[in-house]
Amino acid sequence: MNTTENTKKDEGLIGNEKIEEAIAALQQEPSEEMLAHALTVIRRRMREQGQVILAVDMPQDQSGMPQMMANPAAPMQIQAVQTADGKAWWVAFTSFEEELRGADQVKSTFLADLEQIFRTALTVNEIEGVILNPWNRTMMLNKNLIQIVLGDS
Repeated sequence: MNTTENTKKDEGLIGNEKIEEAIAALQQEPSEEMLAHALTVIRRRMREQGQVILAVDMPQDQSGMPQMMANPAAPMQIQAVQTADGKAWWVAFTSFEEELRGADQVKSTFLADLEQIFRTALTVNEIEGVILNPWNRTMMLNKNLIQIVLGDS
């Protein structure tokens, strides 16, 4: 990657292409070894203070209008998707390109540290885990895998 490409990226996202490459390799050759490699790459990015783009739902009033204008203190909610089995997962993206693959599905985003997202996800009973890049280079990190990435297990 050349430096002009790097200047277009947010600093916290530089290096996340390694995660995308590891996920692509896991998708092409699903095995325990490739899963371990992908988790190691994610852990490395986390330790480098890597960030991801987190999808959020803005609070709305009765008419469906975003509340941020009327009540800037209204809390945002991390966007969750529901899988076919009925389980809810937070959505995060390794790059703006990955986010844009979902067209209009994501309305609002912010950058967040990988470690902070993972540690918070472990405390939320309503979700199963975090899905990285739900539209393309997808990896579903359930709470067991998140603990492995964090080094807590």
